[in-house]
Amino acid sequence: MADRPDAGKTDTQEPPSVEQYLVKDPERFALNMARMVEQAGKAASAWVEPRERGEVRDSVAEPVADMVKTFSKLTEYWLADPKRALEAQTRLFAGYMNVWANAIHRLGGVEDEAAGVKPERGDKRFQDPEWGKNAFFDFLKQAYLVTSRWAADLVEHADGLDEHTRHKAGFYVKQVSNAISPSNFILTNPELFRETVSSHGENLVRGMKMFAEDIAAGKGDLRLRQADYSKFEIGRNIAVTPGKVVGRSDVAEIIQYSPTTETVLKRPLLICPPWINKFYILDLNPEKSFIRWAVEQGHTVFVISWINPDERHGTKNWEAYIREGLQYGLDIVEKATGEREVNTIGYCVGGTLLAAALALLAQEGDDRVRSVTFFTTQVDFTYAGDLKVFVDEEQIAALEIAMRGKGFLEGTKMATAFNMLRSGDLIWPYVVNNYMRGKEPMPFDLLYWNADSTRMAAANHSFYLRNCYLENNLSRGRMELAGRNVSLSDITIPVYNLASKEDHIAPARSVFVGCQYFGGDVEYVMAGSGHIAGVVNPPSLGKYQHWTGGKPVGRFEDWLAAATENPGSWWPHWQRWIEAKDDKRVPARIPGKTMETLGDAPGDYVKVRV
Repeated sequence: MADRPDAGKTDTQEPPSVEQYLVKDPERFALNMARMVEQAGKAASAWVEPRERGEVRDSVAEPVADMVKTFSKLTEYWLADPKRALEAQTRLFAGYMNVWANAIHRLGGVEDEAAGVKPERGDKRFQDPEWGKNAFFDFLKQAYLVTSRWAADLVEHADGLDEHTRHKAGFYVKQVSNAISPSNFILTNPELFRETVSSHGENLVRGMKMFAEDIAAGKGDLRLRQADYSKFEIGRNIAVTPGKVVGRSDVAEIIQYSPTTETVLKRPLLICPPWINKFYILDLNPEKSFIRWAVEQGHTVFVISWINPDERHGTKNWEAYIREGLQYGLDIVEKATGEREVNTIGYCVGGTLLAAALALLAQEGDDRVRSVTFFTTQVDFTYAGDLKVFVDEEQIAALEIAMRGKGFLEGTKMATAFNMLRSGDLIWPYVVNNYMRGKEPMPFDLLYWNADSTRMAAANHSFYLRNCYLENNLSRGRMELAGRNVSLSDITIPVYNLASKEDHIAPARSVFVGCQYFGGDVEYVMAGSGHIAGVVNPPSLGKYQHWTGGKPVGRFEDWLAAATENPGSWWPHWQRWIEAKDDKRVPARIPGKTMETLGDAPGDYVKVRV
C-alpha cells in the first residue's frame, strides 16, 4: 500500500563509449559467473526445500489461469472479425516500420530529435543517455514502447468486452508490459550492461546472493526487499509516541497515548486503522506521526492495534472485529476517561469496518460515537479501482479454499497484490536495483512499514471481499451483521470524509460517491498525493495541497472544478472541523490513572511478524 520514493536513480554521466561494453578481464568475469551460478543454486534450494517438506503449496496457477482466460477473451474479440484483426496487425506493423525507418536514418547520420516514440512524461526507466544516443538501445526502447502501447490500445478499443473483463485485461497488459521492459534485463539495459562489464560481473554475484536471501526470508516465496530494514525497530526508532496498552482482547490491543498539554478536548479520539497493515503508519516517527500531532492538539488518543492472526483466528469475522475490536475499544475509552461521547477515525478498510459498525450500533442504540472521520475509505465499491481485478466469484472461491487449511491468508500474498497495483514503482525498480545491480536499497521507514505485512483471518477476509468488492452490500443496505441488515443512512453523526487525489486503492471518485449514503452532514476533502502520503502529511513539511468545497453531491468532476485548492496539509482543517463540533476542554488524562495498564506503547500485537 506504500507511495514509492525514487529508487535506483541513474547518475548523470557522459555518454559511454563502445569500450565500456567490452569485457576487459575474461578470466575474472568467468569466475564471477561461476560464483553467480553457485548463489543461484542456493536460491533454488531455498525455493525447493519448503515445497519438498510440504510447507509451501503453490497457488500461482490461479492468477496465471485468470490472466490467460482474460487474454483469451480479448483475443477472441479481435480475431472474430478478420477486418478488425487485420487493422490491428497493420497498426502494429506500421509502428515497427516507423521504428525501423528511424533506425536507418540514424545509421545514415540523420539525427531528428522529434522522430521516434518517446516515453511518457515521468517514466524513469529510460533516463540513461544511451537510450537516446545509442542506435541499438534506442531501437529496443522504441520497439518496446510501440508494442506496449499497441497492446494497451487493443484493450481500450475492445468494445465487445464486459467492463470487468476489460478492467482485468488492462491490468494484466500493464503487468506484462512492465515485466518485459528492456530496462529490466542486463543485455538490453545500457546502464546494467556497463555496470556488469565494469565490475566484472560482481554485481550479479551480489544480486543473486540477495535473491537467495530474499527467497529464504520468504520461506520459499520471494520477499522482495524495498528498503534496508535493519535500521528500524518498532518501539526504538519507529512507533515511539509514549503511551500505554490499556486493553487487550483476542483481536486487538487498545493503546492510550500520554498527553503533552495541560488540558485536552473533552471528547476522546479512538482510531481504527486497517488490519491489512499495522497501525504505526500513523506513528512512523516523531516528524511524520499523526498520532503525536493529534496529542499535541489536545486529543486524548486511543488506537486499536489489531492482532496479526494465526490459526486460532480463522473464524473471526466482521462481527467479531466489531465486538472485540471497535466496541471493546469504546468500552475501554469510557472506562479510562469516564466519557461516553467519542470522536472516531477509520483508515482504509478500518474505516469501512467502522462505517459498518456505526450503522449496526445505531440500530442497537449505542450512540457513544459523536463524530466520525474517514481516511481514504470506501463504503461504496462501484469505482473501487484496480483491486477489483482480483475479485470475482472464481477468484474468491479459490482464495477461500486456499485459506481453509490454515485459517488465514499469508501476509505476503496481500502485500504482493498491493505492490502489483504499482508494479512499475514498487516491484521492477527494486528487482533491477537489488538483483541486477547488486545494491542494497536505502533505509526508508515507510517501506519498512510496507514490508511489515499482516495475515488475514479467513472469515474476516472472505466477508470483506464478498460483501464489499464483489456484491457492494454495504452501500446497498444488504450487509448482514448480528442478524441485522445495516444501512449507512442510519449514520446521522457528522462525517469528515478524506480522499486523496492519486489514490490507487481508494480512488477519490469512489470515496466521493460513498458520501451520498450517509444520513447526516458530510465534509468531503481531497488531499494531494496518494493513499499514504496524502494522509501522512504533517503541516511542518509544507507539502502537497488539499481541496475543500461545497456538499459532496452530483458529479465528482463538478465538485472538483468548483473546489478551493488550499496549500499544505489538511490536518489543521480537520482540527478546526473537530473543534467546531465540541471544543470543551478538561484536565489532561494520564494513561493508567484510572485503570491497570498492560505495558508500554506500541504494545505486543504490533511486534508479531510473519
